[in-house]
Amino acid sequence: MTVRAPDEFVPADAPLLTAEGLTVRRAPDEVPVLPPVDLRVGPGQVLAVTGASGAGKSTLLRALLDVLPDGLHRASGTVRWRGATVPQGRAAGRWRRARCGWLAQDPGAALNPLWRVDRLIGEEFTGDTAARARRVEALMDRLGLPPGLASRRAGELSGGQAQRVALARALCAEPELLVLDEPTSALDRATADLVAEVVHSLRGTPGRCVVLVTHDARLAAELADRTLVLAADARAAASRADAARHTSRATAVRGRTTRTLWKETFRQSADPAPPRAGRPPRTAGPAPSPVPALSARGLTLFTPDGTPLLDAGDLDLPAGGWLAVTGPSGSGKTTLLHALAGRRPPAGGQLLLHGHPVPAGTRSRDRRTLRAVQLAGQDTVAELNPAHTAGRAVARPLQVFHGTTGTAGRERVRELFEAVGLPAGLSGRRPVALSGGQRRRVVLARALAAEPDVLLLDEPTAGLDPDSARLVLDLLDRLRQNGPAVLTVTHDAGTAARADRVLHLTGRRLAPRPPMPSGHPPDERTEHSRVRPHDG
Repeated sequence: MTVRAPDEFVPADAPLLTAEGLTVRRAPDEVPVLPPVDLRVGPGQVLAVTGASGAGKSTLLRALLDVLPDGLHRASGTVRWRGATVPQGRAAGRWRRARCGWLAQDPGAALNPLWRVDRLIGEEFTGDTAARARRVEALMDRLGLPPGLASRRAGELSGGQAQRVALARALCAEPELLVLDEPTSALDRATADLVAEVVHSLRGTPGRCVVLVTHDARLAAELADRTLVLAADARAAASRADAARHTSRATAVRGRTTRTLWKETFRQSADPAPPRAGRPPRTAGPAPSPVPALSARGLTLFTPDGTPLLDAGDLDLPAGGWLAVTGPSGSGKTTLLHALAGRRPPAGGQLLLHGHPVPAGTRSRDRRTLRAVQLAGQDTVAELNPAHTAGRAVARPLQVFHGTTGTAGRERVRELFEAVGLPAGLSGRRPVALSGGQRRRVVLARALAAEPDVLLLDEPTAGLDPDSARLVLDLLDRLRQNGPAVLTVTHDAGTAARADRVLHLTGRRLAPRPPMPSGHPPDERTEHSRVRPHDG
């Protein structure tokens, strides 16, 4: 069958998009990844898809669009657009190009890093050059992207900027079907509201509809006409409960080596405590050292094209401390983490580890220093080698920094997977077969495997459901009592509320802020009204 031509008669109240019995399995062993799913989206409607991390939300979107990664295939089910079946293969490709706008969960990986922003956004626009330029400019303004960004290359964008550029690209040709996977995960609250306004403006539009995956309950409540909840796999839920048992008690024994403390933190078992909204009780650990674990003095940062981000900034991260850095999207938070980790040396200033100067770049750091400062980056696609399994990614630092191999190494990988709430069975999968939230926790487990003195985390809870996010934050709170100092870059109020101190990066300055109670956004909000739910 072929896709029905747009001029054929379709009843006004007929659904635009339907799916029946859509099922996805792994190609090698036919293990189900997405159980049978039915959905229906009518004209002018927004369908929100929610569920636990790893439940198959992103897989559902990719199955609808016939863009499943290698190793997964649609085992059964039918997708229909305006009542006509959308065949798989080339016909689905033609339908996507003609009807669909697509924002993937990892937009940075989908953007050609060498293309300019204006070219990326306007590539699918069919009007003349002048009309394309006006359309690109209007979309950038609507999504809070400064005009100067149009000439910047995609590889020079922050995570939040890349997310909005990818959304502008999806919107540019005014698609009939807009498919969005976590469109606000890398954005501060004010910028997320701009994105929400764009989606909200499409509600009630004849001939157009939106399918939206999100963990943001506020966004789903404000935008969605209907919500589809995907149930978590029972095996994954059991594994998360087991992980809670393995990590629910903090180690508080003096006089033991850091390595022993790390092992006991993961291996001690106790009945899991009920979830708490705030910080869990602290255990009595050793007195903090007067010398910070990590310090920066006079740090100066620029974007790759020379735009200044930070002027002579200072920070101190005490041993066992937790520092959160907040700020608007594009202010330089990720660049700050990369400078501290040595991935992108700063333009000026000095870095100190336990009071001793350290080289600015990773190429000049010895193995001890490389182990001591670990970064779990924001772009999970770029962070993980696509040719390596998740288990191998986590085993590598165990071997390099601690010489742990064989049975001991496999047991340690299992413990680290459980600690971050991942089933041990995922260790044999490659990154492409994992959800975004699962990849984020693999990246965290890899950083923890080094047993660092300083743990740098870029949006550690982005793309995670509330239970998984709480498990990760509770784990970090326990570990830092006798393990690493933690520095998190975050837009999430709950994550910032866990910190002892908060620094806000804006206007090329790092300004201290009091820790915020959970539930209050840490970033400044711009003066615009919040999106209101659609009437009716």
